[in-house]
Amino acid sequence: MREKLSSAGLMLLALLAMAGLGLSQAVQQSGVLIVSGQPGQARVVQINGKSYVDIEALARITNGSLSFGGNQITLTLPSSAAIAATPASASQSANSGFSKDFMRAGIEAGSTIREWRTALSSAVQNGYPVTADFVAGYRSQAATNLRLASVAASTDSDRNAFQLLSNEFDNMQKLSNKILAARQDMSYISADALKDDPLNQQILNCARSLAAMAASGQFQDDGSCH
Repeated sequence: MREKLSSAGLMLLALLAMAGLGLSQAVQQSGVLIVSGQPGQARVVQINGKSYVDIEALARITNGSLSFGGNQITLTLPSSAAIAATPASASQSANSGFSKDFMRAGIEAGSTIREWRTALSSAVQNGYPVTADFVAGYRSQAATNLRLASVAASTDSDRNAFQLLSNEFDNMQKLSNKILAARQDMSYISADALKDDPLNQQILNCARSLAAMAASGQFQDDGSCH
C-alpha cells in the first residue's frame, strides 16, 4: 500500500529533517512515539506547543520507505498483509527447532533413562536380583531430569519432543514393573528375556529416534516413541 501524506502532515513529520527549521523556537522533548504492533520507537519533541517526530524514524519503525521529489516527500508503508505476516513469521521462527536449554535438559533426561534400561538389562542378563529399591534410584533420577526438561521447554519442537521423552519414561517404568512382578512371583527370567521383548525394543527404537532428533536439532516424529 503506497500512501502520500497530506501537505499538512508532511510539514508536521518533516520539519525536524528540514534545514530551514527555526531552532530559536522553544523546543522541548515530550516523549516517544510507539506504533502499535511494531518494534522500536521515535523521539517526539514539542515546538511552540505542537508535537513533531523525525520522519526517518517514523519510516523505520513502520517498516516504510521514503522517497524525495522536488519539494515532495513520499512515505510508502507496507501493505496490511505484510504487516500482519511479520509477527506471525517471527512467532513461527521463535517456535521452530529446539531451544538450547531444552536440548541440554532433554539430552540429560534421555541419558538417565538409557542408564536405567542398561542397569535393568545387565541385572537380568547376569541373574542379579531386581528389587524395588534398585529400580527406585534410577527412576527417581530420570523423573527429576524429565521435570527439568519440562521446565526448559519453550518452543513447539521442545514441547513435542518432551511428550516423546515422557512416553519413553513411561515405557521404561512399565518394563521395570514387568521385571519386578516376575521376580516377586518367583518366575524364571532367562538371561536373554529382554532380547525379543516388544516393550524393550520399543524403548530402544525411541532412544535412537530421540538421539537422531538431538543431532539434527529439529523435531521429527517417526512413531517410535508412541
